[in-house]
Order: sequence, then structure tokens, then C-alpha cells
Amino acid sequence: MSQLESVFGIHAVRAIIDAAPLRVVELWCLKGRDDDAFQAMVTTARQHGVSVQFVPRKTLDDRAKGENHQGVLARIKPAKVATEADLDAILAKTDKPLLLLLDGVTDPHNLGACLRTADAAGVDAVIVPKDKSASLNPTVRKVACGAAETMPLVQVTNLARTMRFLQEQGVWLVGTAGEAEQNLFDCKLQGPMALVMGAEGKGMRRLTRENCDELVKLPMAGVVSSLNVSVATGICLYEVVRQRLGA
Repeated sequence: MSQLESVFGIHAVRAIIDAAPLRVVELWCLKGRDDDAFQAMVTTARQHGVSVQFVPRKTLDDRAKGENHQGVLARIKPAKVATEADLDAILAKTDKPLLLLLDGVTDPHNLGACLRTADAAGVDAVIVPKDKSASLNPTVRKVACGAAETMPLVQVTNLARTMRFLQEQGVWLVGTAGEAEQNLFDCKLQGPMALVMGAEGKGMRRLTRENCDELVKLPMAGVVSSLNVSVATGICLYEVVRQRLGA
């Protein structure tokens, strides 16, 4: 049997109970908590036959290893990891795909925030390299507030090769780089496209940058030279949303 994973935080746990209840093996809840959202989650879990245990806060603190568990922690069967082989099916679902490629985002808080924003903006899948990238751990799931259970996360062996494959399928690759000459808001972002974001601090790797069809930058008026990758991702994705709604 595959090793069980932990998920904590009420939004993350409720999302997986709703989306894939058969993956939930057991649910540990804070003894004495009785607010409506909490009780609704417990009721739904029990309806799906999930074992629910009420435990002291210290038990949850120990299990969550210092993270803010919000009084709930679930043990779940791991989900199947999407790979390059799943891209054809993802692209086939729409004639105007919107993808997010994250090149080496290793901070789980940033990956979770990017998944949450991607879900809200209607992204079809988030693509990350298998190596040198954060993976779906409990922190990512909690920060994503449920988006980790609905947003396909595709782990690929070779990001540059995947980018070339996407180009062959008619997907336009728009990368973000501080040295780019074109402003994000002057770029046409209405067709099939993938937004490519670089790692925290270092930005995109050279080969990733070279495989982009177009490079854009965010205007920076202050003294800081760059934004947090999850913040920049949100700005860029919602510029895509704005343009597509106005198209």
C-alpha cells in the first residue's frame, strides 16, 4: 500500500472530501470545535464512511509539525501524479488552453498560492519540472485552499522539451523576465497560451527563456526590482483574464 499523505487546514481537507472522498482514510479533528463549517465537514466525511477522531490540540500540533492546521488533519491515499503523457488529454478539452509553467519554484507556499490563483483564473493545468520544484505536500495543499485537489499539476522530466511540444500544438509561450523590452499590458494574450514564470530570485533558466516565443515584463515604479513569484503570477494571469473577457 502506498504511504499515506497528510492534509491539513479546513479548506484543503473539505476540498478533498468533496472531490475524492475515497482517498480519505481518516480524519482527525480538534476536540471541542463546533462551528458550522467544521460540523458540515465532519458530517460530509461521515456520510462517505470516513473514520473521524476527535483529539486534543497537541496531537494535531505534533502531526502538523508546527504548521497551522486550523483544527483538522486528514490522512489520505496519494493521488496519481500527472505527467507529460497527460498533456494531450488536457489540451483536447479546449480550443484555447491557458497553461501556467513554473520553472523551479521550490517554495511550497509560492506553489500553493500559484495553484490557488491558477484555479481562480481558469487555468487548465500547471506544469512544473520533476526536479528542483516544490511538490504537492501538506503546506502546498493548505495554502492552495482546495485548488490542489482540482487544478491538474503536471510534473515533467524535461521542461524545455515540454515547451517545444506545446509550441507544436499551437500554444504560444509567454515568459516573464525583468530584462524584456515589452510591457505585459502591451502584449496580446487572447489565444492558446502558456504563461512561463521563473523561480524565486533567479527567474527563468537560460534554456527556458530561449524556448519562450515572447518575453514580457511587469512595470516596476518603486525601488524593488522584482515581485514575489506568486504575486507576479496573479497579476499576469488576470491580465490574460481581462483580455479574454474583453475579446
